[in-house]
Amino acid sequence: MRSRLYRETAKPRDKKAKNSFPMDHKDRLILNEIQRNFPVTHRPFLALGRKLGMKEKEVLERVQKLKAAGIIRRIGASFSAGAVGFRSTLCAAKVPPQKIQDFAAVVNSYPGVTHNYEREGDYNIWFTLIAPSWKHIEKILTEISRRTGVKKILNLPTTKTIKIAVDFNFD
Repeated sequence: MRSRLYRETAKPRDKKAKNSFPMDHKDRLILNEIQRNFPVTHRPFLALGRKLGMKEKEVLERVQKLKAAGIIRRIGASFSAGAVGFRSTLCAAKVPPQKIQDFAAVVNSYPGVTHNYEREGDYNIWFTLIAPSWKHIEKILTEISRRTGVKKILNLPTTKTIKIAVDFNFD
């Protein structure tokens, strides 16, 4: 099954340059640390530097280089929508091939969209949507339908959350 991502979180890496970014021991230490232990402080790179035996400037420069190389896609918080009073849903839309790019652009214009993929099958665009209420989700889906002309959008609300944490060991 093919799948194409329409919600990019970072500049895609050059596929020819795969594995060509030279990471040293310090880069690996930083990557290991920031996956689960990113400091929540007004100067997180200073805190990381102190913990890892580096200067704040060096940590920041290395993180910037890792991000530019596509090794780091994003640095940000992940939160449980339900724990903060929000609602989450998976949506599937039946989009004509000639409308896929425009549909994806409209969907991505909503800040509560976290993923947006093209899939094979009748319902060929799948995306996740987080909003303060079910009513707000319905409003957004109605707007997307109105703005794109796509009438077949399934709303598949979250009934059970299963999280699988994936941490990479860069040692």
